[in-house]
Amino acid sequence: RVREAVVSTQSTGRRAVPLALAILSASNPKLDIIDTLSKLSHDSDSEVAHNAIFAMGIVGSGTNNARLANMLRLLAQYYHKDANNLFMVRLAQGLVHLGKGTLTLSPYHSDKMLMSRVAVGGLLGAVIAFMDVNTLILGKSHYMLYHLVSAIQPRMLVTFNEDLKPLPVPVRVGQAVDVVGQAGKPKTITGFQTHTTPVLLAHGERAELGTNEYNPLTPVMEGFVILRKNEEMTE
Repeated sequence: RVREAVVSTQSTGRRAVPLALAILSASNPKLDIIDTLSKLSHDSDSEVAHNAIFAMGIVGSGTNNARLANMLRLLAQYYHKDANNLFMVRLAQGLVHLGKGTLTLSPYHSDKMLMSRVAVGGLLGAVIAFMDVNTLILGKSHYMLYHLVSAIQPRMLVTFNEDLKPLPVPVRVGQAVDVVGQAGKPKTITGFQTHTTPVLLAHGERAELGTNEYNPLTPVMEGFVILRKNEEMTE
C-alpha cells in the first residue's frame, strides 16, 4: 500500500508518506520501513527527501540502530554540498542517538497498553510542520521541532529502594508475550536474558524481577520503579 501511495498520489500526498511511516513506527526501526525511507531519501522531490530523512530519525529515535546510523552517515556524504538535506541528516542522527540511547519517542507505555496523548500531540505537531518543510522547518519556524520534547521519555528500567536510593537487582528481560485471557500464570516474556538494573528496554521488550528478595510497588516494570523488601524472605 505504501508503494502504491508513493507511485500513484500527487506530490503533496507523496510528501506525507514518510511522515505517516514515522508516526506509525516511532522508535521501532523495522527493516521494511527503514528500506522504504532509505529509497525515499533519494527522491527527486526535495521535500519528499527532507521528510524521509527526518522520518528515519523518528523511526530510529533513541535506539542507536547501527543500520540506520550507517545509512545516515552515507547520506551525509551524499548530500555534503546540499545544506538543507545535510541539516536533515544531522537532525536524524541526533534523534537516532537520542539521550545516548536512553530515551525514546514512542508514545506507548505501561507494557504498550496505554498511549500518551501528550506524546502523540508532540509527534503530530512536529510531523505536521514538515508538511510545509521549506517554509516552516527550513524557514523561520524551525523552533517547531521542540514539539518533539513532549514525546521524549526514558526507555530504561531503574530500580530504587524506599529511600529513593539506586538499588541494583537482577531482572529478566525478554520479548513480551500477550497473556490476556489465558488461564493460570503463563509466562509473560520469552527468550529472556538476566541483567542487573539499570537496563534498557527495546521496543516490544518486557522486564520481570529476577529475585524474590524484593517486591515492586508497581505492576509494570518500566521507567523508575520503587522496590520494597519482601518481609516473607526476611522472616
